[in-house]
Amino acid sequence: MTPEPLTPEPLTPEPSLEAGQGTVVEFDYERGLGMLVADDGRRLGFHCTAVADGSRRVEAGARVVFEVMAGRRGRWEATAIRPLGDAPSPPSPI
Repeated sequence: MTPEPLTPEPLTPEPSLEAGQGTVVEFDYERGLGMLVADDGRRLGFHCTAVADGSRRVEAGARVVFEVMAGRRGRWEATAIRPLGDAPSPPSPI
């Protein structure tokens, strides 16, 4: 049985633009393109420039937090990708 190829989801009329958490399932260092699967099941592509720390690298299998934006090819893309441990903590009440 051949696994179904991972492709980004096309734009829908009512997108969910909320930040989310997920797992990087593949990343091609030469092309700078990757794919992550959000915890809610969405498949989102991303470019290496979307890695928030500027390193342009993220390991496959890494748990990440991300934001979603409309991409140039009519699909939603992940952006502001950060390893889950680097997620900013909410401000503490004073």
